Amino acid sequence: MSAPVKKTAEKIAQTVIPAASRAVSAKEAPSIVPSAVSSTETQMPWEGWVSSFLSSKLGQEKFEKLRSFLVFRPNDVHRGEQVPRPATQVPINKDGSIKAQFRYPSPGSQEGGRQPTEDEGTIYEDPYFVSYYPRDTKRRYQDPAFPNKELEKLKLELLPQDDEKVQEELAKFEEGPKSSPGNKGMFATGKSDFDPTGLRATMSTNHAALEKSLDAFMPNHLPTPDWWNKQDEIVAWYKENDLPVPLGNTGYGTVPRHGRVARW
Repeated sequence: MSAPVKKTAEKIAQTVIPAASRAVSAKEAPSIVPSAVSSTETQMPWEGWVSSFLSSKLGQEKFEKLRSFLVFRPNDVHRGEQVPRPATQVPINKDGSIKAQFRYPSPGSQEGGRQPTEDEGTIYEDPYFVSYYPRDTKRRYQDPAFPNKELEKLKLELLPQDDEKVQEELAKFEEGPKSSPGNKGMFATGKSDFDPTGLRATMSTNHAALEKSLDAFMPNHLPTPDWWNKQDEIVAWYKENDLPVPLGNTGYGTVPRHGRVARW
């Protein structure tokens, strides 16, 4: 391509292609505003020439009859294509007044995402702290290697203290677990203080810090049933009807009739 022809083609491209979708120079970049929507002009104007040709020769009505006879699903919005095209608008309500389109409105024109944060002052304030075991109080004593210390101590105190095996178990109990002592923040790259608790990384985690974290997350509430504040009313109803008073309220947890009716 000669230089004059190339310059002419570049000049035509600058007028035809939208400013936000063409290659720009370093000087132009700061002044160009990005497009909120993609270009509606097709980049393949030759596509669909057979349908356009037949429609122009036969007329729209005859062409639709021919198309409905030959095409398996003539009213398919995707026109039989397995992978939907980005510009295809799919109706999502009965009358077709509301439509959905791929990446529309564009993500760049929307507000940025909001990352929820934990309460300040907790270990989960750090967005990179994603471990669950430091607050998994539900399964705290399920591991046979780390049972409830208070319960194990009580069991050992009930056994004969002069027995050698009991004394060995008492010594092991006082010594505590030997596994996972933690590296005290000393990694291959050197000393690190990104996590004072040592629970964020597998190499630095230790039992002492884990026990301290689980103690902080242990539940401290005493849940009561919903009938607790109306016990006198329940007892009075059973006595009035000459019925034995049950433990608790047997009607708790029943589902109303309209909640049991199937919706299909």
